[in-house]
Amino acid sequence: MVDPLDRMTVTPSVPPRAPLHMPVQDFNGAPTSSHPRRMNSLKTWMARLVTFGGALVIAIIGFVQMLTAFGDDPTPMQIALLVLFTPTFAWVGFSFCGVLAGLFAPELKTPEGPNDARVVIVMPIYHEDVAVSTGLLIALARQLEAEGMADRAEIFVLSDTRDPEVAVNETLAVYQARQMSPLPIWYRRRLSNEDRKSGNVAEFVRNWGARYDQMVVLDADSVISGGTVRELSARMNADPRMGLLQTMPMLVGGETIFARLTQFAGRIYGPMIARGVSAWSGDTGNYWGHNAMIRLEAFAQVGGLPRLPGKPPFGGTILSHDFVEAAALCRAGWSVRLDYDLRGSFEGCPPTLLDMAARERRWAQGNLQHSRLFGMKGLRGISGAHFFIGIMGFLMSPLWLALILVGLVLSATVLLSTPEYFPNSYQLFPEWPVFDSRRMLWLFVAAMTLLLLPKFLAIVRAWSRPLACQAGGRSRLLASALFEITLSALIAPVQMLVQTRQIFEILSGRDSGWNAQVRAGHMPSWSVVLNHHWAHVALGLITLIVLLTFSPEQLIWLSPILAGLILSPLTSRFSASPVLGRWARMRGLLLTPEERDTPAILTEASAITRALPQPIAGRDSLLRLSTDEESREQHMAMLMALPDDQPRALRLARITAAAKIGHSTSCAEALDDMDRSEIDALVMDPVLLTRWSSLSA
Repeated sequence: MVDPLDRMTVTPSVPPRAPLHMPVQDFNGAPTSSHPRRMNSLKTWMARLVTFGGALVIAIIGFVQMLTAFGDDPTPMQIALLVLFTPTFAWVGFSFCGVLAGLFAPELKTPEGPNDARVVIVMPIYHEDVAVSTGLLIALARQLEAEGMADRAEIFVLSDTRDPEVAVNETLAVYQARQMSPLPIWYRRRLSNEDRKSGNVAEFVRNWGARYDQMVVLDADSVISGGTVRELSARMNADPRMGLLQTMPMLVGGETIFARLTQFAGRIYGPMIARGVSAWSGDTGNYWGHNAMIRLEAFAQVGGLPRLPGKPPFGGTILSHDFVEAAALCRAGWSVRLDYDLRGSFEGCPPTLLDMAARERRWAQGNLQHSRLFGMKGLRGISGAHFFIGIMGFLMSPLWLALILVGLVLSATVLLSTPEYFPNSYQLFPEWPVFDSRRMLWLFVAAMTLLLLPKFLAIVRAWSRPLACQAGGRSRLLASALFEITLSALIAPVQMLVQTRQIFEILSGRDSGWNAQVRAGHMPSWSVVLNHHWAHVALGLITLIVLLTFSPEQLIWLSPILAGLILSPLTSRFSASPVLGRWARMRGLLLTPEERDTPAILTEASAITRALPQPIAGRDSLLRLSTDEESREQHMAMLMALPDDQPRALRLARITAAAKIGHSTSCAEALDDMDRSEIDALVMDPVLLTRWSSLSA
């Protein structure tokens, strides 16, 4: 048998190191490298005027009209309502104006001409279903070959997995993927997951960044078609100042009602929203962490992120690193752009409401961290706007809740108090309470119009285009849109309370941690949904009883919110049903073009995934290395040589693992004696694996 160390030399898991200097940035000082800033076009300035100027005008109108409704001497509770209403009204106005800004979006095209830029596809993974991830990569590799990029493109799997059982599944799947791919597929597993995903990518850049010119970053459940990668590369190659090109990923693969609802909304409304964001962002766009192409030279110069001072949740590693990396590129003079016209970009979506809530907990913490970065020296105004919009996206939930509560208190005050018409004993004329209910009604109608009009415009746009036929026909498109609006209205109050609790936890100092994302869920049991939603039901029922007793007319306005809270267990459980999801698809509801005519890369990836070795759960994934020599050799072929400066904890774990192997009579006994760190050391070390596998099974 070939010595494992020799095998690693013959079949390396990684290419030769090609270091690229990536300094940690000092956001209180100037960027380490900068270029003169590019002037934005007139269209970009017009889009910004419509978006931000329009939102400001709407906010002022809302403020004036609400103040007029209260009269010249508003009460403290009315002032509180005014303070909460104004930003809420401005927020829905901003969303509406952002869509209108799409009228000024630039016309994008892919330049012709030679392009020899070296491209690397990187996929950071952390406790993922590696068969699905590598299936996507093999399909992409084959499309890149068909696009004529096989001689200048490579793939790198960047593992941050800490579970040795999962790590063995990764190495065996990637080994098989290398045999099936026309492009080189490299695999590296970090010894520690310092700084999480941003640290994972930064470590890659510092070790192999000089080998490539452009980097496409994917998530474990996302992919970009080969044709789109070629177009991104050509666009970036033609503009030496382009630092990052972000695509608009289409959500695909949803099986549950919740997932299919999310991907339908993203497909119908998303392109119009993306067009508007692209228009007002201009060359100072944002980064969403995946499905984007990055110029490695630019990223290495300015993308090394510092740790924020203090402890989590506001200190430590920057969680939503993507926004910050985009801001760092922009402040150094590099362009960051959202290319809304490219359609060959896909990603998965959370399968259930509960899984979405778990993801949003980390996103909320990451966005609130950005509040500490507004003082970044050289921060572009639009980059600051991206920070602010991200923060407000989560703060709107507690603002909305506070607005509702203040409105209820104000209504109760009016109902339970007796007006004082003659506060002054010598007053000749009474002071009538001022409350213009008609004006309040029109403000409510205006807010709902601003909220729903973008959806209506998107539906009309889809109705008049081939998209309607691709989504099941015009009648089914309309039925799907009505269903989406109804179910979203039921889910919104629950998300409001969940996000409010998350904000409270973050402000209380609770860190979100770093857990693997749920890509494929299952229908939760009644006990699970009741445990998560009993407080929502109780709040809804109590409010309903109080309003029925004291102010039934208030139910007209609050019934959607109360229905969402009271029905939350039903909504949460049945929207997580794959059976109902398949039923809806069979009847042409919530259809997207990608479901009716599945993109070739997704069809091929699905077939490849079924052909790859499927992950084995538990300790059996380790024990097969002791009984199956071929699997063991494949695993060892995917291991990097351990460095001389390995962490002290790993050195000690290797020593104690070797001692326990020496005192064991079987592979299973040795595993029983080892703790997790020692098993991890075992699967990283070919010498230990060889000694361990020589024991009896």
